Amino acid sequence: MFNLKPIHPDGIHAALEKAEHYRLLNEPWEAQSICEDVLAIDEDNQQALVTLLLSLTDQFGKEMGANMREARALLPRIEGEYEQAYYAGMIAERRAKAHLHRGGPGFGEVAYEMLREAMEQYERAESLSPAGNDDAILRWNTCARILSRHSQHLKPVVRDRMEHQLE
Repeated sequence: MFNLKPIHPDGIHAALEKAEHYRLLNEPWEAQSICEDVLAIDEDNQQALVTLLLSLTDQFGKEMGANMREARALLPRIEGEYEQAYYAGMIAERRAKAHLHRGGPGFGEVAYEMLREAMEQYERAESLSPAGNDDAILRWNTCARILSRHSQHLKPVVRDRMEHQLE
């Protein structure tokens, strides 16, 4: 409908600062839009890719399906094995939190599985992390605490019970 106007390459740094600002104001859609403008002229900009991924996951409570696919599609564009594992963990963790807050049938099993997936990714990231970087450990511990605090609701899928019910 409208042709978008490109931003000036000299404005990338300021635009990315604004995107981070909008994320902190809990306005992830605005941050997403800015990152898309940056990526339109610098498709490999790592800060824009990461901020876009985080902006998409910030919206999981509202629009999980499409945003999750978009966030996962960004992972191969992020440079570094550590970074890819870490942000894969973030996607799974934030998806789990969205299910936990949303509730509904089966939410506990889905949230549990997503938290375990996040923890596996964080363990992978930990093994690749640079010296002095404990970010993956901090995220892993957060997931472990969520599982402990909500243990009455967050349970693994009981496969035997499901198979028995299907027979």
